[in-house]
Parts: sequence; C-alpha cells; structure tokens
Amino acid sequence: MRILGKIVLGLFALIVVAGIGGYAWFWGKPVGVNNYINKVTLQMAMGSPEILTSIGAIDNSLIDFHSYRLDDHTKAQEEKFLETARKARTGLDKYGPEGLEGQELLSWQIAAWFYDDLIRGGAYEFSDYRISQISGVTVNMPRFLTDSHVIVSKKSAKRYIMRLNEFGRVLREEKVRVEEARDNGVIPPDFIIEKALIGMRSFIEGGAAENPLVTTLPEKLDKIEGLSEARKEELIAEATKAVETQVIPGYEAMIDLFENELLPNTNHDAGIWRIPNGDAIYANALKASTSTDMSADEIHQLGLSEVARISLEMDAILRGEGLEEGSVAERVQIMMTRPDQIFSNDDAGRAELLDYLNGLNKALLAKAPDFFVTLPPQELEIVRIPEFSQDSAPGGYYSAAALDGSRPGRFYINLKDTADNPKWTLPTLMYHEGAPGHHFQISVAQNIKGVPFIRTLGLFGAYTEGWALYSEYLAANDMGMYDTDPLGDLGRLQAEMFRAVRLVVDTGMHAKRWSREDAIAYMMENTGMTEAEVTREIERYVVWPGQATSYKVGQLAILKMRAKAEAELGADFDLRDFNETVLSNGAMPLGILEQVVDQWIAEQKSS
Repeated sequence: MRILGKIVLGLFALIVVAGIGGYAWFWGKPVGVNNYINKVTLQMAMGSPEILTSIGAIDNSLIDFHSYRLDDHTKAQEEKFLETARKARTGLDKYGPEGLEGQELLSWQIAAWFYDDLIRGGAYEFSDYRISQISGVTVNMPRFLTDSHVIVSKKSAKRYIMRLNEFGRVLREEKVRVEEARDNGVIPPDFIIEKALIGMRSFIEGGAAENPLVTTLPEKLDKIEGLSEARKEELIAEATKAVETQVIPGYEAMIDLFENELLPNTNHDAGIWRIPNGDAIYANALKASTSTDMSADEIHQLGLSEVARISLEMDAILRGEGLEEGSVAERVQIMMTRPDQIFSNDDAGRAELLDYLNGLNKALLAKAPDFFVTLPPQELEIVRIPEFSQDSAPGGYYSAAALDGSRPGRFYINLKDTADNPKWTLPTLMYHEGAPGHHFQISVAQNIKGVPFIRTLGLFGAYTEGWALYSEYLAANDMGMYDTDPLGDLGRLQAEMFRAVRLVVDTGMHAKRWSREDAIAYMMENTGMTEAEVTREIERYVVWPGQATSYKVGQLAILKMRAKAEAELGADFDLRDFNETVLSNGAMPLGILEQVVDQWIAEQKSS
C-alpha cells in the first residue's frame, strides 16, 4: 500500500491545483462524479509537499505553502491516507455507475478500480521492504532534493536548506517504520540488505562538504539574480551544517540498524512468500501490476511461450549476421562486445551517444504524424542520470514534464559505462522511454481536458508500460524504423526477450520459490546480458514483486485489442485512430481499456 498509496496516488492528487489557477471551477459547479473524484484527489493531496514539488504545480508561487517541508512518514499518516481511500470508495457509489454514460461512466469505472486496488494493498500493513538498494527515502529523497526542488530565488534556496533539515526527521521516522516491520517478520533478504548498505555508505562517504546535497547547490545559487557572494557562502554553509547534523546522522543510524540488527536475523530466500501473508501479498501485487486476474501460473506459462517465440526470431537475425554457432544468448553476448557498436567510455563517447539518441528521436518524430492524431506539445530532453545515483539507477527511465512548463519531459540514460549500451540496443530504448513510448503517452495524458485529474496521469503500470512496449512494436512493424537496421531490430527483440523473461523469473521467485541464483541463471541463459546486469535486475524484482510483469502483459493485451479491431473492421481499420483511442483517454486498467476499444470498433462499424 505504501508505494501505491502514498507515492503513486499522490502523483496525480495535487495536479488538481496545477491547472485551475484557483478553485472556482470546483466550488462553483453542482457536485457530479467528476467533481467528486477531483474533490477526493484534492483531499488526498494536501498531505504531500513532496508530490506538489514533483509535479511542479505551485512551487514558488503565491500559494506555495509546502516547499519548505517534506512528507510525514509515520504510521499514523499512512493509516490516515488509507482511511481516506476507503471513504472515497464508499462515497463514489453515490455517484454511479447507474445513470452514467460516456466519459463520466469511464471516470467512475477507473476511479472505482483504483480505490479498490489501494484498499486491497492496504490489507497488509507490512507488505514491502521500506528501504532497499533501489527504493526508500535513502535513495529517493536525495534525488528529489537535487532534481525536483527548483531553486530560482533566495526564498527557494532558503527553503531547500529547510528541507535538508527536514530530511533528518524523515530518516528518523523511516527508521521507526523499518523497526516495526522487523518486529512483524518483514526483513529483506541478506543480499538486499548488503546492497542497501553499500548505497547508504557511499552516499555519506566523504562527509557533508562532499555530499551531493551540498555539492550540487553552488551552481544553482550562481543563477539567482542579486544573490551576493557572501549570502551564497552563508547558504552553502547552512546546507553543509544541515547535512552534517541531520542527514548524515540519520544515515548512520539506518546503517547501524541494517548492519547490526537486520542482517544477522535474515536469510537468503528471494521470494515475497518469505514474509507473513507473502502469497496473498503477491497475488495483490500481480493484480495491481497487470490490472488483470491472471494467476502466477498463467503469467509464468505466458512468459515461457514468449521466450520460445522470440528466441526463434532473434536466431534468424543472428544467422543473417553470420553468427550461427552457440545459443542465442551466447551469440548476443558476442554482439554486445562488437567494437564498432561501442561508444568510448569517456566524455566524448557519452556526448556522441546522446547525439545519436537525439538523432533517433528526430527521425521518429518526422514520421509520427502519419501514425498519431495527437502529438505532445512538451519537449523531450535526453540527459545523463546524475553520477551520484548511477550505481543504483536502472539503464534508463522517463520523467514527466512539469505542468507549469518549468521542466521538460526527460529521458534519463545511465552512462556509467557506455559498454552497457551498445549502439544496436539504443533505438528500442529510445522508442520505449521517449517517442512514441512514455513521452507520448504521458504527455498526451497530461493534456486531456474535461475529465477528473486521475485520468491524466499514468496510474496503471500494465497500460503505461504496455504502451511503451507496444510502441517498440509499432516503431518496427509499422513505422519502418528498422527497415535498414537489422541490428536495431535485434535490439528490439532482445528487449522483448528481456520482458518475456521477467514474467518467468518474477513468478518463479515469488510463486514457485526459485532462488535468486535460479532466476539469475535463467535470465542469463535467455538474454545474453552480463551477470552484473542480470543480478541488478533480479534483485529489483525481489524488492518490487509483480511490477516487472506489467510490461509484457500490457503489450500483449494492446496487440490483442488491435488484432480484434483489424479483423472486425478490415479495410476500414485506421491505425492512427486506434492509437488515438488507446492514448486519448489516459491510463486505465486493461479490462476497461478493452471496453473502450470495443466501443470504438462498434462506432466505426456504424459510421
């Protein structure tokens, strides 16, 4: 519940404030289902200063009441949030579904599913690992403070210092929650604790003056008009003191807890079945991640069949490249080290890699009007993942544009070692994270008009990640982006294999009790990825049960809907209109999306 409820729901909640410029739009209209959902999101949002800043809605404005604070991370606050979700769901029944139609009915269905999912997740208080090698405040908060808190004035700089001091309070609150989880039998596996310790120690190594929370500040202060050198030095000194007296002691206390109390009392089991109610927690996680009722066994078998299919397609391309001996994975490993496909691992090579990605984006956008009705107005920026967080970060991810235009959409790519991203693997990563993947889906959703704000953000992983994988398919099979680039198509298939393998190893560990080592071996045997890469991935799935299944389940669902539309409409099928139908209503559970597509098919038949 904590991840979905406190963070994800918060992501859409205060969006209400962003587009209104005041509250007259809400208070001045009769209450209906749309206004009810907006009222609930507003109520849920008020307790999350971090979400307000992440969205970029009202920071540094006249109604900025929050940007000097961080969230309340106590048990009481989480219980309050869950009770609000329960009341929201009960209240929703007063507004439908009877008597609703069109977009209002769709809004009711989406909100009902989402509230029900929050409540399902909240059935188990201790259902995840609060701090790990890739998540929790020790990982997320530094990134939030350096990337999301915008410093544009003396006031916002001072508020940054206040938040640094608040960080100490957050660390203390989270330590209490980790101890409560421990007392209730929820302790991460030994290898997760060990990796979390590496990250925490690395972050505070070198002391306050060398900490990223301090070292990233001077450049931002230099851009503040009218800030004297003396005041700049005072602010840096205040930041250093806050990190020294609040942040570092908080990390040291957490390190002590993990090293001396958690690690001696855990074991090596990987699956979430290892904790109380683990099987039920995983069933909830699969439902939340896939928005379907598919069982772990069904997902496991789907993964095995997809692995077999994709392997045959990869084999054909590899043979065309003259690689005929060995397994598909062994031949992919050869491709991963081909010198002509590796950018130099220095500043020049990284710049060349970023230029290549920008060129791919430009080429795809030139074709996009032939395949999409709506193109996003937001710009896409392609940037390197900050060096201080690259060790624990994934290979790449997308960050949505701020609604106020203060921050573009960003595709972050991990450039710690350019050999991790051979040239032939980059197009698919670009199309997934950028256009027409996450950047199109999230940007289009942000601009949907006349619906509750819950409809404008990507709250359903099977939809959002399914769309991104569908975009990979679209780029290859419809847009012709690989017509003269068979190696790029191999990269697409390798990425698809990666997602298919995820279905197998996630369910393998959490439902079939595979070990960490079993999962690593299976992924290496089928993807051609290095042991280090695979280990990072497998350990991510240990921490986030079920999340990795959303990608392939979502892609296959959208492709199934498209195949049905093509079969029923024949020559009248319009791919631009199909893509618009999937995108233009925002994220939703797959079952509801299927109803939307079926309705579109019926409308096309009758027109």
